Amino acid sequence: MSLHRDAGRVLERWKAPDDAQHRLRHLYRGHLADHEDAMRRTYAPGHLTASALVVDPERERVLLTLHAKLGMWLQTGGHCEEGDTTLAGAALREATEESGIDGLRLLEQPVALDRHLTPCAWHLDVQYLALAPRGAVPRISEESADLRWFAYDEVAGVADGSVVRLTSRARALL
Repeated sequence: MSLHRDAGRVLERWKAPDDAQHRLRHLYRGHLADHEDAMRRTYAPGHLTASALVVDPERERVLLTLHAKLGMWLQTGGHCEEGDTTLAGAALREATEESGIDGLRLLEQPVALDRHLTPCAWHLDVQYLALAPRGAVPRISEESADLRWFAYDEVAGVADGSVVRLTSRARALL
């Protein structure tokens, strides 16, 4: 199965938690239907991306990365790569690469969708939840200026609304 086809299947089956998410799901599905290259970062108007919020549920905290280019605290994630065959696989790959944590466990279904403008294009982000193994120690990658655990209630003080909403949705699932 191609990444494009997998993304369509994931979005078709995903149950949106509210009307705003349902509208985004509809927009993403239309984008996929209209653009065969909607998964590629080279598609300048906008492309689907995959991200994962790394959570340590036992210690009630999330791992955020200070994005080197954007200077913002974000969840791990980004562009899909040539070798990616599933959205979930892309999200897990990105989370593992950016966190330096082996043994992350991804929840099967996305947690949320978020559409935002970046310097390269519109990102139609499909957001997952990754559970960190007990005792996980993150290692900063070249894509991050910093990497840090934040208690759930600290996220609103350092991150934007998108990350705050994602954290809230993740907590509701745990």
